[in-house]
Amino acid sequence: MRDVAARAGVSVKTVSNFFNDYPHMRPETRARIAAAVEELDYRVNASARSLRAGRSGMIALIVPELQAYFAELAQDVIEAAAPHGLTVLVETTSGDREREIEALAGARRQRIDGAIFDPLALGPDDVEHVRTGLPLVIIGERQFDGLADHVLIADVEVARTAMTHLLETGRRRILVVGSARTTPSHTAALRTRGCDLALRDAGLELDPGLIAAAVPWTRAGGADAVTEALGSGTRFDAVLAFNDILALGAQFALFEAGLRVPEDVAVVGIDDTEDARYATPQLTSISPGRAEIARRAVDLLVDRIASPGEPFVQVTVDYELKVRRSSSSASS
Repeated sequence: MRDVAARAGVSVKTVSNFFNDYPHMRPETRARIAAAVEELDYRVNASARSLRAGRSGMIALIVPELQAYFAELAQDVIEAAAPHGLTVLVETTSGDREREIEALAGARRQRIDGAIFDPLALGPDDVEHVRTGLPLVIIGERQFDGLADHVLIADVEVARTAMTHLLETGRRRILVVGSARTTPSHTAALRTRGCDLALRDAGLELDPGLIAAAVPWTRAGGADAVTEALGSGTRFDAVLAFNDILALGAQFALFEAGLRVPEDVAVVGIDDTEDARYATPQLTSISPGRAEIARRAVDLLVDRIASPGEPFVQVTVDYELKVRRSSSSASS
């Protein structure tokens, strides 16, 4: 900057004002500095600037994996962070408890200003690992209310809407894939509750024989759940999977068994990933507002980094049912 100042015939402070877009600068002075910058091919040292501000300009996105939904979410977070001048470090944990703890409190924490975190293994008994002082926004889960900012999916209503849609197409024996023994605030438990509410609305009950666990939520998990149900003689005319990759695995298993989708068995997923739109047949899914989740999470994290003492905020985003070929009416 001293070289630029000398070439332009101004002070170093004036050059600093130039780079910080100081509004009260004479046009001819601004032009001389711009010419000097171009002649010297000068570039601002962003790392040094960040260090002086006590920040790295980097945030972390901590997710279980980078399949389907999370890969698309990562891209949305990167795009939402760009206008803030933030770089996103993406870290996967495979849903492992120690890796989630390490991501929040390990050595890498020194390189980030804050994190957006989708926990899978950590739960209500792990408060001390969440309350570390790191600016944090939690997405997806409700297990840490009052400890961080949250951006939530309306899990109960999302599953209720998906189940209601299948009931309205004439399906009555709906295999629910993705349920697991979890805390009441966990995504799987909330979506199971939504299914139960939709069935009750229709004067039906949730049949325990039509609940299929799948851990983790993968294509193989969805395929195995459907294959096991078919092998046990369980009768069902639809599958409601708790995410799209479970649903795609379920479709694969149905095809392998010689069953047609949707003529014999309808299939619905949750996430509305790109894979759903290009599946055969195209997969009906619930869009949980992924781009909005990313935008709100980044905005909340930026606010939290700037004002760490403010009350925590909880936001629930809108969702939308995307009806496609995989759940056509049973009577059509």
